[in-house]
Amino acid sequence: MPDLAQTHDLVSDLFHRDPSGVTRLTDEQLQDYERDGFVVGPKILTGFQIKALRAELNELTEPHHDGREFWYEYHSNESADPNAVLFHALGAWRLRPGFHDSLWNSAFVVPAGQLLGGDVRFWHDQLFCKPAKHGGVVAWHQDYSYWTRTKPMAHLTCWIGLDDATVNNGCIHYVPGSHKWDLLPITGLAGDMTAIREVLSDEQWETFVNPVPVELKAGECVFHHPLMVHGSFANQTDRPRRALVLNVVRDGVCSDTNDALLDGTDVIPQGQPLGGTFYPLLS
Repeated sequence: MPDLAQTHDLVSDLFHRDPSGVTRLTDEQLQDYERDGFVVGPKILTGFQIKALRAELNELTEPHHDGREFWYEYHSNESADPNAVLFHALGAWRLRPGFHDSLWNSAFVVPAGQLLGGDVRFWHDQLFCKPAKHGGVVAWHQDYSYWTRTKPMAHLTCWIGLDDATVNNGCIHYVPGSHKWDLLPITGLAGDMTAIREVLSDEQWETFVNPVPVELKAGECVFHHPLMVHGSFANQTDRPRRALVLNVVRDGVCSDTNDALLDGTDVIPQGQPLGGTFYPLLS
C-alpha cells in the first residue's frame, strides 16, 4: 500500500477543508488556556467520522495489518504488565485515509491556529487505546520532555475522544497551571502514576491532590500546552477508551538535531524549520 505521507491533501471525502462555519474558540476560552494550560474545545468529529476512524483503528490493532512498515512507533502494550494494556502508536496518518485526512479537518485546524498564534504545521499523531477491563495508565508527564529535539517550544496537543471518556474508564487529567513549571525529566509513560514524584518539589507534588479530570463525549477534544502535566488512570470498565492525539507546531519551529526527528523520516538539519514530506503545513 502507498505511504499516505506523500499526499498533503485530502485523500477521501470523510473530512472537509473549509474554515467557514467552523466553531472558533472564544476570547474567554483563549484566556482559560493561558491561565490553566488546557482548554476544552468543540466537538470536531461527527458520528460518521468516529465510526470510520474506529473501523480503521480495528484494522491497525491487528498484528499483520497492511502498511505496518510506516509506523514511527508501535506498541501493542507500552506497559510491561499484560493485565494493564496501553496500546500506543505513532504514524497512523501514513497508513489509513481517515487518520490521514483528520489532520486537515478544519474543525481542528482553526482552533489550533488560534492557540498557536500562527500557521499550523503537523508534528506527529498518536493513538492511545485502553481496552475494556484491563486498560493501563498513561503516567504523569509533559509532552515537550519528549520533543526537545525541536525548538522553539511552540507546540500544541489536541486529544480527541474516539469513545466517551470518563473518570471511570481513564479520561485525561490535568494539573492546572503546571504549564508554567520548568521542563521536567522523563520518568516513563506507562505503568507508574507516581514516578513523577522523584522530580518534583514538595510544593509541586501537593498540586496532584486534586488534578482536574476532563470527561468528553466521543468526537469532543481538549487542547493542552506542551509543558502541561497530564496523565490518565486505568480503565476497568466494560468498554474501551480510545483516543486520537494530534500534535502540531507553529510554522517555523526548527529541528535541533542532525538525526531523524522520527524513525524512518528524512533528516532535517539542525536549525532548519520543519517541512517536507513528513511535516506538512495544515493551514
